[in-house]
Amino acid sequence: MTVRALQNDVLDALVNRHLGSTAGHVEATLAANPGLAKVAMDIPMGMPVRLVKAVQPVQDRINLWD
Repeated sequence: MTVRALQNDVLDALVNRHLGSTAGHVEATLAANPGLAKVAMDIPMGMPVRLVKAVQPVQDRINLWD
């Protein structure tokens, strides 16, 4: 999903507003947008930012009494 930054936007607020959390999503978004790290603390208004949801690793559950 691609969104446009609002005035005085910072990356973590932008990610949180559209994806609901920042856990892993900020890092994935930075990896998908070359050069975004340079302006992450003051994204220019109207700049398109490709948001990427982080993939959560699947963990097997171990039950003691199976």
